[in-house]
This record gives sequence, structure tokens and C-alpha cells, in this order.
Amino acid sequence: MTPEWLEAWTPAEGADRAAAVFRARFASEPDGTWSAPGRVNLIGEHTDYNGGLCLPIALPHRTYIALRRRDDDTVRLVSAQEPAGLRTIELADVAPGTVEGWAGYVAGVAWALRQAGHTVSGFDVAVDSCVPYGAGLSSSAALEASVAVALDAVFALGLAGSDDGRATLASFCVRAENEIAGAPTGGMDQAAALRAQAGNALLLDCLDGSVRHVPFDLAAHGLALLVVDTRAEHALVDGQYAARRASCEAAAERLGVGTLREISDDPRGLEWALGKLDDDVQVRRVRHVVNEIDRVTWFVALLDAGEVGLVGTLMNQSHASLRDDYEVSCRELDLVVDTARETGAAGARMTGGGFGGSAIALVGADDVDQVAQAVADAFAAEGLRAPAFLVATAAGAAG
Repeated sequence: MTPEWLEAWTPAEGADRAAAVFRARFASEPDGTWSAPGRVNLIGEHTDYNGGLCLPIALPHRTYIALRRRDDDTVRLVSAQEPAGLRTIELADVAPGTVEGWAGYVAGVAWALRQAGHTVSGFDVAVDSCVPYGAGLSSSAALEASVAVALDAVFALGLAGSDDGRATLASFCVRAENEIAGAPTGGMDQAAALRAQAGNALLLDCLDGSVRHVPFDLAAHGLALLVVDTRAEHALVDGQYAARRASCEAAAERLGVGTLREISDDPRGLEWALGKLDDDVQVRRVRHVVNEIDRVTWFVALLDAGEVGLVGTLMNQSHASLRDDYEVSCRELDLVVDTARETGAAGARMTGGGFGGSAIALVGADDVDQVAQAVADAFAAEGLRAPAFLVATAAGAAG
């Protein structure tokens, strides 16, 4: 089986594609085009909604939109990826539970801006994207963030010009995803889409929202980050993700802390916390979260020291924890990880929310094709749907 590679569009190509969809549907010119990246998380999974640390990079694969403001309250939406055609929504009618499907990620951003007191009216928008859907690479946050910077521009809100303003926009995107789209995710994806810098990983402290840009240049060390979209169904609105979050919140309440991050910072340590829990599921969830927060710290320390090749061990530990303690891996993700390691990867792990989606492997720059071929062959041998591949480099944020 020949591996399928998912190529990123150039910014000019992406903008032209979105503008072409806009002209074809609305027979007029947009006010402009905007885009935002997907993301891949290097380490720090399911830590964001626990007040922890995570370390994503923005992908060169982006969602592009063409948008024109309107003077009424109507939002008209069309996407090259959605065959259903034109959607029409009245902003005054948007509320939790009122908008189904992908349109909720768009209308939800406008709703959140209005909820915060910003003056936003209707708009026409056309979407085209090379961020793969359902791959755990945050196509939803890419859509939200592209809409956020577009609305910021056409309604002159003045937020996208500073990191503090972008953090505020990210919070509105989180509200859109949680309350309108109905996915109870944390804030990592939106932060990566709006606050990342090219050539750097984004160390995000989800307790206070602060960020640090950590240089991340694998090529300088003869390495590459291979991303494998397993094409196993990945959805964050089917209850499994929410169940993990609820279990962590219940454990935090039992332990008398606001978030599980406080256990990571507590001098009494993880064993003290686990000893206070009598629910085996909560024990395993807490063990993953606290250890995963520590792995982020160690990962960054290795990057700072220039010991990039050593982070693979932390990736391997993270995957085992996500598989066994957090129980969010699946057959396809485990197959990628096992095959990549057997073919020489320094480390591999699932990335994103899990239950499908993507895995990443740290491989030699000259070994990318070999590892991808081995994974493709392993999927074929197991009778699984063919995966797709991309090589991730740290790209820039929405704009």
C-alpha cells in the first residue's frame, strides 16, 4: 500500500480557494480572507481542563475563510467540505442547543462575542480547509479561530493585535465549542490556533492562561515529527470525552482542590492523593493527569537543553498512560505507535482527545518514508482503512 500524504496549501492557494467558494455561492466579493491552523499536541493530553500544562504546535495545515459583514442579523454559511449547501442562521436565535453541526463553531464565536458585549452583526462566510476532519488535529478550533480573527477585523474589535487580546478571543472560541457546539474540551486547541508562533512549541499553562514559546526545530537535529491520521472515527461530542472530564472533576472535589494541577504542585505528592481516592477509575484518571503534567515539564527541559532526541521516552510513557490509565486509545492508535517504534521511531504516542484520530512519531529525518510505509502496510495487513500521513513543522497562528 502506497502511503497517502496530506499536503498543506500555500497561504495564497488557501485564500484563493476560500474566495472562490464565496464568489460562487454569494456572487460578490468578500471583505477579505483569513485562516487559522490545526494543531498537534507534542505532550500534555487531557491536562488542559485540569488546569495543567500542555505543549502543542500549530500545523501548516489551515482552515481558510472568506467573509463579508452584513448590516442585519443573518449569518449565511457555506463550506467546500460540507455537501449540504448553504446554511442560514439568525444570530438572535443562537443559544446552547439551537445550532447543529459545523455551523455551531462559526455562529458560536459570534454569539460569544455578543455575550461579552462586543457589537457584532451578521455576515456571509465561505470555508475551505486542508486540516483533516475528525483526525484529532483540531479542525474545529481552526474554524473557530479563523472566524474570530475575521470578525475582529471586519467589526474593528481590536483584539487580535496583541497576545492578551488573542487570549481573550481564544476564550470566546472555547465558549463557542463548549456551549454552542456541545464539545466539553479545554482551551489548548484554541490557544494553539490563536497564540502559537512559527518555529516554536507553545507551552500553555491552563491554570492562568500564560504561555511561553519554546524553540522547536527538529530538522536541526536530524529529526522529523510524523503525524498519522488513523481515520478511525473521532468525535468529542459522543459522551466519552465528557465522562473523562467529569471523573477528573469529581476526583478534584473529593480531594478538596480546584483542579488536579494542585496535586502536581502539592508537596505531599501524587501517592497522597491516590491514597484518598477509593474509586479505581478516579485513581487511574488522576494518576494519568498528574504524571502527564510532569512529563510536559520534563519534555520542555529536554528541549531547552538541546536533548531533543531524548523526548521520545516521554512520548512512549504518555501513550502507555493514555492507553491504560485514561483509556482513550484504540486499536488503530496502538498499531501506529507499536509499528513506528518497531521501525525505529525514538518515541510515539496518540495525540488529541483520543478514541480515534491521530498519532505522532519522532523519527529520523531520513526515515520518514520508511516508517510511513511500515504503518501503511500494518494497517493493510490488519484489514483496516488506509491511514494518511503528514510531517508536522511548527507554524504560525491565525491571521
